Amino acid sequence: MKRLSTILLISMAVAFGLNTVIPVPLLADVLISAPPPLAELLEEGLAENKEIQSLAAQVESLKEEISFAGSLEDPRLGLGVLNLPTDTFNFDQEPMTQKVLFLAQKVPWFGKLSLKSKRTALMASRQQAVLEAKKLELARRIATAYYEVGFVASNLEINSRLMDMVSQLLKVAETRYASGEGLQQDVLQAQVELTNLLDEKIVLKRKRRTLEDQINGLLNRESFASVIPPKPPMYADITLDFETLKSQSLSNNPWLRVRQAEVNQAVVEEELANKDYWPNMDFKVAYGQREEDFTGRDLPDFVSATVTFTIPLWAKSRQGKKLAASKKTHEAAIKSYRNLVETLPHRVDALATEIRDTQENYRLYVDALLVQSEQWARSSLAAYEVGKVEFNTMVSAQLMLLRAELQAKRYLYSIYQKLAELEEVIGGPLDMASENVNKSS
Repeated sequence: MKRLSTILLISMAVAFGLNTVIPVPLLADVLISAPPPLAELLEEGLAENKEIQSLAAQVESLKEEISFAGSLEDPRLGLGVLNLPTDTFNFDQEPMTQKVLFLAQKVPWFGKLSLKSKRTALMASRQQAVLEAKKLELARRIATAYYEVGFVASNLEINSRLMDMVSQLLKVAETRYASGEGLQQDVLQAQVELTNLLDEKIVLKRKRRTLEDQINGLLNRESFASVIPPKPPMYADITLDFETLKSQSLSNNPWLRVRQAEVNQAVVEEELANKDYWPNMDFKVAYGQREEDFTGRDLPDFVSATVTFTIPLWAKSRQGKKLAASKKTHEAAIKSYRNLVETLPHRVDALATEIRDTQENYRLYVDALLVQSEQWARSSLAAYEVGKVEFNTMVSAQLMLLRAELQAKRYLYSIYQKLAELEEVIGGPLDMASENVNKSS
C-alpha cells in the first residue's frame, strides 16, 4: 500500500507541474505574434505556399500593366493603290492613280488613358491587399494548427501518465483481489479504464498526424515532416482594450483595404463610362505618289489627312447601359465596404470577449479546480487505504486531477489560438505596449 501511495502522490506532483511554464519570447518581424519555432514555420509557409506565390505574381503582373493601360495603341502603317483602271492596270493611264502610303493613330477622348491607367493601378492595389489578407490567413491557420499539435501532444503525455497510473492501480487491484481483500469489480473497472485510455491514445495519434499533414500542406512540403510540438506557452494575462482593437481593425484590416480599392475602382469605371459618351478619334496621314502620264507630263504627288470620330448613335443601348451598370457596381462596392466596416468591430468584440472568458476559465482551473482536485485525490487515496471509500471513487479522483490539468492546458492553448485569430482581424500583431499584459507562470 505504501508503494501505491508513493505512485499516486508522484503522479499528483507531476500533474501540479502545470503551474510551471516555459517563458516564450515573441518575434516582432512576423505577421502575428509567434515564438521562434512558430515564426520559422510562418517564414517557410510564406516562402513556399503556392497560393501566396500565385497572388504575388498577379500583383507584379498588374503593376507591369499600369503603364500599358495608359498608353496609346500602336500606330498603323498601310500601303494601298487608288484609282487604278481595271482595263489596263497601267499606273500612267489616269492622272488620279496613286500608290498610297499612310500612317494612322487612334486617340481616345481626353482623360480616358489616365483613367485606364488609374483603374489598373487600383486593381494592383486591391490584389496587393488580397495578398496581405491571404498571408495573414495562412499565418493564422499555421498558428492554430501548431498550437493544436501542442495540445494534442500534452494530451498524449497525460494519457501516458494516466495509463501508467491505471496500470499500477490494476496491479494493486489484482493483488488485493487475489488475497481476498479486494473485489473483482475493482479489477474489471481498472481494465475498462485502461482499454478506454488505449483507444484514446490511438485517436490522439491519428489526430496529431492529421494536424501535421495539415501544416505540411500549408507549407507545401513535398514529403511528410514531423512537427515538433510546442511546450505549454506562458500564460499572458492580457487586458484587451476593445476600442483600440476596433480602431486597429478599421485601420489595418486588409480585407477592408480590398473593399476600399473596389469602391475606388468602381468610381473610375463610372468616370470611364461617362467618357464613353465622348467620341474617340482616328488620325490618318497619307502620301499618294503618281507616275508620269502617257504624254510624259510629270504629275505632282498628293498628301492627305483625315480625322475620324466615333458617333454615339446607339447611346441608349450602349453607353447608357454601361453607365447604369457601372453605377450599380459602385453602389454594390459601397455597400460591401460599409457592411465590413460595421461587422469588423463585432468580430473584434466577439474574439476579445472569448479570449477574456477563456482566461477566466484558465485561472479558475489553475487557482481553484486543480487545487480542489489535488485535495480530493489525496483524501480519497487516504480514505481508500483505510477502507472508507470504494475503489471507483478513488480512481475517479485520480483521473479527475489529470483531466483537470488537461482542460487547463486546453484553455491555455485556446487563448493563443484566439489571439492569432484576433491578430488576423486587426491586420497584424497586437501592440503589447498599449495592452495591459501580465505574463505569469
